[in-house]
Amino acid sequence: NHTSALPPHFARAVSRKGNFLIYASDASGSMEAYRLDLKTGQSRLLTDAENFDPACFTLMADERSFCYLDSGRLYLSSLTSLRPRQVYQAPEGYQPTALSITDDELSAALVERKGAHYRLQLVRMIDGMATTLVEGDDEISDPMPRPRRASVLYRRAGGVWLANVDGKQNYRLKLADGQVTGATWNPDGRTVLYLNVPPDPHKLRNIREFTPDTNEDKAISDTTQYACFERNADGSVFVGASGSKASPHVLLLVRTVGREFTLCEHRASDPAKVSPIFSPNSRNVFFTSDQHGKPAIYRIAVDKLVEATEETPAANEHK
Repeated sequence: NHTSALPPHFARAVSRKGNFLIYASDASGSMEAYRLDLKTGQSRLLTDAENFDPACFTLMADERSFCYLDSGRLYLSSLTSLRPRQVYQAPEGYQPTALSITDDELSAALVERKGAHYRLQLVRMIDGMATTLVEGDDEISDPMPRPRRASVLYRRAGGVWLANVDGKQNYRLKLADGQVTGATWNPDGRTVLYLNVPPDPHKLRNIREFTPDTNEDKAISDTTQYACFERNADGSVFVGASGSKASPHVLLLVRTVGREFTLCEHRASDPAKVSPIFSPNSRNVFFTSDQHGKPAIYRIAVDKLVEATEETPAANEHK
């Protein structure tokens, strides 16, 4: 009866122990953020926003708070008291379109748009001071701070770019020929994992790995025509949503052997929006589909197929 959606694949959605997740829903009449207890199935309304953006919210690493955007304003709110603190407000004319938080929770990577002009901002969480890292008339999206390093990965003009937070370096990664439909950091931050669509339509879409420090690019595995994908906490297993109309499946791909396991059908009208993710402990996969009407969130247990993981190395180091 209602539209529900997870945060973007590069944001935090599920708690480390898999006890709860945050999501967006219009169950109250307009889009708001909710906390779902995965043991009881009970949801709690978290926001009372004027114009909550379901594409711009994330759980914080401490799992006691979350960030969200409302009418161009960035808020940090406790999950218990639900008292939001305004961190930053976009200047007049600018509309934030994407959000992510660094692992140390000190900064937010924020994409803003003004007409056809885009810019990537780094906002200090303590006082809202913003630094422009990149700007231009090409579309900018999917900001992903690099684990353990002072740079931000982002999508721009059909490519994948990397910008240093000091503003001294910003360049396009020299990836394999073809189209990139998704990218994410490996847990240690040393390499970028991305989904490549070869220019030859007879070749399969494949997951590849690029090392920014050496410009080395290598293939990991072909896929069953994934439209999107994400890794688990240690990067040993991938989950993808097939774009095949004949086989609209959510699949696991084991990195070491390149073997796939079919989990279920997603039957989504747009496979690119399925955006499957792992819980941090790798015991569950979550995805979004409109197979039963409006977009809804689905869960499937994979604990018998995937070895349990703890926190990512970067999270352990921070803790």
